[in-house]
Amino acid sequence: MAEKQTDEKKAVLPAKSDFSEWYNELLMVGEIMDVRYPVKGLYVWFPFGFEVRKLTYAVIRELLDKDHKEALFPLLIPETEFMKEAEHIKGFENEVYWVTRGGKNELDVKLALRPTSETAIYPMYKIWVRSHADLPIKIYQIVNTFRYETKHTRPLIRLREITSFKEAHTVHATWDEAALQVKEAVRIYQEFYRRLAIPTVVSKRPDWDKFPGADYTMAVDTLMPDNKTLQVGTAHHLADNFAKTFDIKYEDIKGEQKYAHQTCYGISERSIAALISVHGDDKGLVFPPEVAPVQVVIIPILFGKSDEITRACRAAAERLRAEGIRGALDESDERPGAKYYKWEMKGVPLRVEIGPRDLKNNAATVVRRDTGAKESVPLDNIAGEIKNRFENIRRSLFERAERSMRERIFGCSTLEEVKDKIQEGIARIPWCGERECGLVMENEVGAGILGVPEGELGRGAGTCPVCGKGTELMAIMAKTY
Repeated sequence: MAEKQTDEKKAVLPAKSDFSEWYNELLMVGEIMDVRYPVKGLYVWFPFGFEVRKLTYAVIRELLDKDHKEALFPLLIPETEFMKEAEHIKGFENEVYWVTRGGKNELDVKLALRPTSETAIYPMYKIWVRSHADLPIKIYQIVNTFRYETKHTRPLIRLREITSFKEAHTVHATWDEAALQVKEAVRIYQEFYRRLAIPTVVSKRPDWDKFPGADYTMAVDTLMPDNKTLQVGTAHHLADNFAKTFDIKYEDIKGEQKYAHQTCYGISERSIAALISVHGDDKGLVFPPEVAPVQVVIIPILFGKSDEITRACRAAAERLRAEGIRGALDESDERPGAKYYKWEMKGVPLRVEIGPRDLKNNAATVVRRDTGAKESVPLDNIAGEIKNRFENIRRSLFERAERSMRERIFGCSTLEEVKDKIQEGIARIPWCGERECGLVMENEVGAGILGVPEGELGRGAGTCPVCGKGTELMAIMAKTY
């Protein structure tokens, strides 16, 4: 009877090839996020999903805390501050939620719920920045932001309340120093996603798709299972545009007043969406060990010497805890097959089985979630054996995901080819770099230019498909969320 119930449970999760259905169902049965909150575009983190979030954001905090400081700025932004930067406001004017009343009283000044925090933070930077000795300033916060999203909302991907927005805001003396910080932000994000075993493509967004008020925008994208790209990070060079608006000046070494130069860069819970989508499979979640709420589950295989097996499992669990490994010991009454299914759905990287044969050999059977490979390891060194496998799992997940992404990047020479290939992933095509040609390309193809990628992906020889000029720039185009 128990096995029959397990089979019925297994039928709950659609095949990953039906990505949209698979994704939505996995968020629920994997206990990541509950979509049943009675406001469109707002979702509830389950405790298990929130643990994934905590572990994931611990990684970005670790990377930033080396030379950034974490702070917290208010959620409410006075209309008088919010409306100062015209281009910035134009970019967000259709997305802002406004608070117009306090209790029964109409407010004298409307308050915006932050869609992003430039206009909340920069009035304070005007006060804090006085001298070149105050620079650079590197501050970040992890907060919720609100955007009146009118497109099709999707949990973790397209939200009205972004619950986990990590935004950094830096201040520098010169344009060049700010440019170096943008490069550093991109490096940090690439390292962050490597830790999550997620391959990414970095590109400079075209001018018409940059952050409102920025000089330029660098973006980090990954390729999802349905062949659409997901923007999972951005870094913006703001030059002195906001400094002039908010009067952020410093006294240089010669005693002259100069406008500061700034950057801002952010990621959100889209990082969790990518983590779930890139690695998950038909059995459920698959996590790299660093961000898995449960890194190892121990399952007793009880035949014959049950008491001895139970004691051995408890002792192994204690060894893992002593070494700081997040382990679980499943002593429930469910049959082993049901337990395997349950913990595979949860994405636990390693399963440890201890049965009579293992006990006889003073060993345990270790099973990897990512490959299903089984090995026998000595019980006396169970914690060491487990730790040795963690980095191998992360590396294996990254290599598999990177291979999948590379196989879905296609070289094209005509817009007809691009139309065809963006159904299967990312199309790479020569582009002269001119705005007019880029807009024609987007219109003809029905998809956006992500930009010119960094490295070899963005270099090549060809002719622009619109004007026919020779170029060494390669643009990438894709369907996006």
